[in-house]
Amino acid sequence: MSPDRAEFKRLAAWQAVEAVESGMVLGLGAGSTALLAIQRLGQLIAQGRLDNILGVPCSEQVAAQARAAGISLTSLEERPSLDLTIDGADEVDPQLNLIKGGGGALLREKIVAQASRREIIVVDESKLSPKLGTRWPLPVEVVPFGWPGQAAFLESLGARVKLRRGDRDQPFVTDGGNYILDAHFGPLADPAGLAARLQERAGLVEHGLFLGLADEVIVAGRDGLSRLKGPA
Repeated sequence: MSPDRAEFKRLAAWQAVEAVESGMVLGLGAGSTALLAIQRLGQLIAQGRLDNILGVPCSEQVAAQARAAGISLTSLEERPSLDLTIDGADEVDPQLNLIKGGGGALLREKIVAQASRREIIVVDESKLSPKLGTRWPLPVEVVPFGWPGQAAFLESLGARVKLRRGDRDQPFVTDGGNYILDAHFGPLADPAGLAARLQERAGLVEHGLFLGLADEVIVAGRDGLSRLKGPA
């Protein structure tokens, strides 16, 4: 990424943080741009410009990043309703529907998003797409037991499927102890219909289609920042 693009990503993250007010309980999302937002929150807390902030991290890695930034953490068990979540995305369509899960935290990210009164997504312009699936496979989290059957099911729906690998070429394991299948469907004509099919399948824990959850998307691009807002 060029120095200008990196700077735009930082500005986009900082702009998202402007929506944070003292006393808020925040969802803390994953990804490089979301990390910039976490670091900015830490700066504002250290400067005394924000106080009484609590964060609910979407992964163990994000929890470690938030602690390093000086953000106090809580849980959805303690605070089941969140004021705001700032997160990233892998792909964004014109209706602000998303594909998420490139970092493997899609299950917790979706739980946190659904618990939030407002969700701001921060991305760079490469993540914008005319249709979901154009540039990114759909991550699908599955239980390890019988996972090849889930791969076959996704293939029956038209996907080219690959088990995500981690260290030493072993299966990548999520914070919940599950595997991820990356399903290459190509451009999706009916994301909602596909989501409904996936939700019916036993052993399929969650999918990376985030439909109707983003209230605003802040985009960092070559020409600066833009803000995309969903329906009121």
